[in-house]
Amino acid sequence: MADLQYHIRCQPGDVAEAVLLPGDPGRSDLIAKLFERPRLIARNREFTTYTGEIEGRPISVCSTGIGSPSTAIAVEELAAVGARTFIRVGTTGSIQKKVGFGDLVVATAAVRDEGTTPPYVPLGYPAVADHELVGAMLEAGRRLNQRVHAGIVRSHDSLYTDLHAQEMPRREELAQALKMWERTGVLCNDMESSTIFTLCGLKGLRGGAVLLVVNEPGEEGIDPKKVAALDLTPMFRVAIDALRQLQPVT
Repeated sequence: MADLQYHIRCQPGDVAEAVLLPGDPGRSDLIAKLFERPRLIARNREFTTYTGEIEGRPISVCSTGIGSPSTAIAVEELAAVGARTFIRVGTTGSIQKKVGFGDLVVATAAVRDEGTTPPYVPLGYPAVADHELVGAMLEAGRRLNQRVHAGIVRSHDSLYTDLHAQEMPRREELAQALKMWERTGVLCNDMESSTIFTLCGLKGLRGGAVLLVVNEPGEEGIDPKKVAALDLTPMFRVAIDALRQLQPVT
């Protein structure tokens, strides 16, 4: 038990080389149903971890909770017990009109507009997805007949300052920033991808993200009924099918 990780409650041998990273612990349960012989490893705080197989290849899922701080904890502790490939599977808010509700976004890189990664490395260090993972996920999306976009995403810390910018004390500055990100061609906002990419880059690991759009530009809220009606399985399958195409990292 000496190597038992404090937050995720996993130890060497508990997790596979490849791990899917949803935010919501409930989505760990959903993803595990797509595995062969899934077994629950641990539930602690926001971290729910399962390990199973896909066509005989070990695979795990571990929820990260919302945002970069807990995501960094998950990546650090999963890497400490043997994980080497990380794919975020989560929801996102679109910045571009061409990226609509229900579309998938495969992130090629991420804007580090969050507070977790600067203590690791200066902001000049790029948060870039693994190119092999990007290519494999795009290929999987096409094979599964999904509408998939590829490009840069923005990871940030404050959901409601984006959704309700006009109600905030810094409304002018926030609105200006949102317009700026739109003009730069950044596709969408999430809260975790830049941390995964940065930590994987620093540690020589493989990181990627496939995101499902649940909010379009100009919308001031996320409709729970619309999101509940969305099928998340295609997003999960894009990540899983991509892993089938790639050799494990040793």
